[in-house]
Amino acid sequence: MKTKKITSSMEDYLEAIFNLGQEKNFVRVKDIARKMGVKMPTVTSMLKNLRDRGFVHYEKYEFVELTESGNEVGKDMSSRHELLFTFLKDILKIDLVTADEDACRMEHALSAATLESLIDFMEFLQTCPRVGMEWIDRFEEFRNSGKDIKKFMERAIGSSCSVKKDLI
Repeated sequence: MKTKKITSSMEDYLEAIFNLGQEKNFVRVKDIARKMGVKMPTVTSMLKNLRDRGFVHYEKYEFVELTESGNEVGKDMSSRHELLFTFLKDILKIDLVTADEDACRMEHALSAATLESLIDFMEFLQTCPRVGMEWIDRFEEFRNSGKDIKKFMERAIGSSCSVKKDLI
């Protein structure tokens, strides 16, 4: 079996199969089609391609199973998606639909090093006693101020934010 570059579409299918497998004991072509929003022949075609590359066990009219390598890719894509979705939703306060769509696009493009730094950044924001979730709230206030730093700083000084007045 020749190793060919895996496409983002293939990664999406492996992620969908992985997630469906987490929800139920078996994965059917129609489950994948429903989750991906495509027709069953489209899924069948992709499954044959994924099977030929060693990512799934698939035979016509049978359940779909991920191979070890398919499971690794599916799990990785699912983890990436969840991390990016959480960052967009909880830190940047992006609406759920947009955050999900953007996370889906971003999960294919970011390097492992960038994702690792993003994980570290999120952990830092959520656990650092001097930064923590208050920092995220301040960021949201800044965005709501129209990014007018003077207006934001005046409001922040009036609250409990520890910002120096000479910065205004």
